[in-house]
Amino acid sequence: MSDDEFHVHGPHDHAVEHAAHDGDDFTGRIAVTTAILATVGALFGYEGGATQNDAAMFKNNAAIKKTEASNQWNYYQAKSNKQNLAELATALPGVDVPKYKAEVERYKSEKADIKKEADKLEAASADWDKKSDESLHQHHQWALAMTAEQIAISLAAITLLTRKKWMQYAAYGVAGVGIAFGLFAWFHIDPLAALHLTQAAAH
Repeated sequence: MSDDEFHVHGPHDHAVEHAAHDGDDFTGRIAVTTAILATVGALFGYEGGATQNDAAMFKNNAAIKKTEASNQWNYYQAKSNKQNLAELATALPGVDVPKYKAEVERYKSEKADIKKEADKLEAASADWDKKSDESLHQHHQWALAMTAEQIAISLAAITLLTRKKWMQYAAYGVAGVGIAFGLFAWFHIDPLAALHLTQAAAH
């Protein structure tokens, strides 16, 4: 790499570099820890992006089904108008009443099929909306997990400078919180909902 090129180092890069120059066990452990945390954070970031894309795709599918359902309801309304006209015609003098009565029955039958299809499309739209909300919630959990890992990496980098044990434990603690959020996201667990259920069961 030439002197004119610009390169950005992450906290774990500095940690590994420092460990290479220093060589003591404490620095080496922190360097390895930051490298592992960076890898875990990258995986969390990938999953967060994937679930965000899923949420957007599911929301789009919901909108498509909603539009299709709206079209069906418009079609249903058109059939209702024709049925009303046919019913009105049966009351007029000099018309073929059996013919218009048959049309009324035909429109009723057609409307029942159209309504069934419209209800089915609305249910599908609601289902896609639910999936979108679940994916978005999962995305937020992955984002929290990734943020926690990034904070843990920063704390580990500060640990290298200060060589404070409590700072090391703080980095491990924050990393553990991030991993917990990652597990919640992976297993589709909502910790707040689980807490509410536990409290409800206790009462």
